Amino acid sequence: MITYQIERRSGVATYMQIVLQTRQALRLGVLAPGDKLPTAKEVVETAAINPHTVLKAYRELEREGLVELQPGRGTFVRRGLGTAGTASHAPLRAELTAWLHKAEEAGLDAEDTAALFDACRAEVFAAAGTPRTGPARH
Repeated sequence: MITYQIERRSGVATYMQIVLQTRQALRLGVLAPGDKLPTAKEVVETAAINPHTVLKAYRELEREGLVELQPGRGTFVRRGLGTAGTASHAPLRAELTAWLHKAEEAGLDAEDTAALFDACRAEVFAAAGTPRTGPARH
């Protein structure tokens, strides 16, 4: 099950942080079709946010066709977003983790590395003709 981490100073609306973290979990295979999302009450207890914020996020995810709200039962994942199995991500994840350690050793903090990654990602996908969908920081 996913646990939402809310960054109050991020400048990103709380409901959107839930949406973005859910999308990321779907892409990485952390959540799969049929999985149940935490209840609004559970999210309120762990993240100390308003239950209406959680429901707004879940409605947005439902509007996108990613989850299904089942009254009395909960909110369930309808479809994933990943293009490949998580096992095929393992070598890339290891390389990226090693790169992040090098960036940290070079004195870059989390925001510096995110900015550098976003810039490189934009260059690579622009060159490949793939539309850029915005920052993936969650």
